[in-house]
Amino acid sequence: MITKMITLDKVLEEAEHLEFDDREYLLNILSKRQIELRRIEISKRVKEALKAYKDGNVKSGNLEELWKDLND
Repeated sequence: MITKMITLDKVLEEAEHLEFDDREYLLNILSKRQIELRRIEISKRVKEALKAYKDGNVKSGNLEELWKDLND
């Protein structure tokens, strides 16, 4: 399979040729996809944090205690 790399400049140039409504639609789709990607990343980080918690690899305390622990 041959993959063709498209530059951001090329995408922007092509988007400029779209009708206004199509550009709005494109922006809406891109925004929704970006939101979904953020959700996926947050979900991954939550899973990692929960695993660390279950494995006992987290520390608790107030700011002063945690700061001291980081600098020791």
